[in-house]
Amino acid sequence: MQRLLVALLLVACMALPGCASVATEAVELAPDEEIDDGMVCNGWEALCSRTYDNVTFPETHNAFATHEDGIFYPASNHRTGLDAQWDAGMRAFMLDTHYADPSNPNSDGVRFCHGNSGGAINPCSYGNVDAREWLIALQSHMVSAPTDVVTLLIENYVEPTHLHEVLNDSGLMEHVFIHGLNEPWPTLREMIQNGERMVVFWEQSSDEAFPWFHDFLSHSWTTSYAEESKEEMDCNPHRGDETQVVFHMNNWLSGPLGLSSPTNADETNDPEFLVSRGIECWEMHGKRPTFVAVDWWEDGDVVAAARAINELDFSVEDSESP
Repeated sequence: MQRLLVALLLVACMALPGCASVATEAVELAPDEEIDDGMVCNGWEALCSRTYDNVTFPETHNAFATHEDGIFYPASNHRTGLDAQWDAGMRAFMLDTHYADPSNPNSDGVRFCHGNSGGAINPCSYGNVDAREWLIALQSHMVSAPTDVVTLLIENYVEPTHLHEVLNDSGLMEHVFIHGLNEPWPTLREMIQNGERMVVFWEQSSDEAFPWFHDFLSHSWTTSYAEESKEEMDCNPHRGDETQVVFHMNNWLSGPLGLSSPTNADETNDPEFLVSRGIECWEMHGKRPTFVAVDWWEDGDVVAAARAINELDFSVEDSESP
């Protein structure tokens, strides 16, 4: 009952113009120790004292696959590109790296393309984005927002040396954080003050030569994705190590041929639904989701939903009381 009340309070607040925070009569504010140093982390000073895993970040799935970037449906996942996503508050991005020409693999040919590698058709033939240029643009945004923590989750199909070279050329390597497996995550303030405010996960095993590329399946886990209806969405671990405190709450549906569905994103990205599902996952796993990942981010308001989840703190025991 409390979970429902909290969700309704959140949604009611988000519906009011200029609403910046949720009502707190039914919520206990986060107990993190506050340091009044004027720092604002990812848009809110209260997040500075929270550990990375205790913050909910809005995330775009296949962030590069946009109409604005010349990738159109059915290969697209969004209408607008990085600049609009950043300005709206997105700070986590899922990316797929491929070679523009698989027969000539080199760092200059690294592209963001939507699809799996190894098939008869190169996924870059459906549209591609120059990875170096996209990452240089991200670096520019990070420089302009020096107290924001950013995350990349890369489905990588290129050589690690080439991926590293592209990231290094963009300037982003100056921000990377290295997380020791099973070690506590630092606070956002610590990451920012140490100049280590970008976390990079990839979907392959760890490589000692590149410790900043964190094995996504060892350092975190994810819910399922691409269900056919929002009623099928749940909070059960799908891939990865469910004992880890970092997890992605995937929140997009599949359409024809299993591709991203643009027709019902306004329902799945609705703040009330996202907050309710976030609380459901919180109750099941004892912590807020670290990421809320969506397609067609322009529909609904995943940024407002993530903010609302961040403004909540409650015990699972209390939420189960009548």
